[in-house]
Amino acid sequence: MQVQVARIGKPHGIRGEVTALVLTDAPDSRFAPGTEFVVEPAMLGTLTVRSSRWNKDILLLGFEGTNTRNDAELLRGATLFFESDDDEDDDAWYEHELLNLEVRVGDKKVGKVTGLRTQAVQDLLIVEDNEGDEVLVPFVDEIVPEVNIEEGYVLLTPPAGLFTVNKETSVNDETGVEGAQD
Repeated sequence: MQVQVARIGKPHGIRGEVTALVLTDAPDSRFAPGTEFVVEPAMLGTLTVRSSRWNKDILLLGFEGTNTRNDAELLRGATLFFESDDDEDDDAWYEHELLNLEVRVGDKKVGKVTGLRTQAVQDLLIVEDNEGDEVLVPFVDEIVPEVNIEEGYVLLTPPAGLFTVNKETSVNDETGVEGAQD
């Protein structure tokens, strides 16, 4: 399975380094020199880390064969993946596994997962409700007690008002969720 670990940003300096938006919890080991990544778009081939260093809170990466600012500019916007075959935690999911899962409250469909926002305190599921509005749902056991990748859904037990904050439309009395469908 391919796991997304970074998105390449802008070039840094004149020696071919780039900034990287880190999407992994272990950047120091994931970006060690010699590590090879699958790159999207695929036309960029694979990239092997030449150097990895922090500049304040920004990870700077150098890749073999990328020696100038112009070389680095060609990598802007690319996504880095590594091959993983480990299923270490049954209670952990990668963002790509959650995307487009149906979101349910009880047996009612209330939307779909469109993303995951990783933050220091807690992660947030980004849910598009049935009206097309974005709702941020704290990704905690009390609110998201079940994630079923195989059957394609996430079960929520949202607190009252989670789906209606800042909305001016009616709410389904049975679920407390605006626009819930049977």
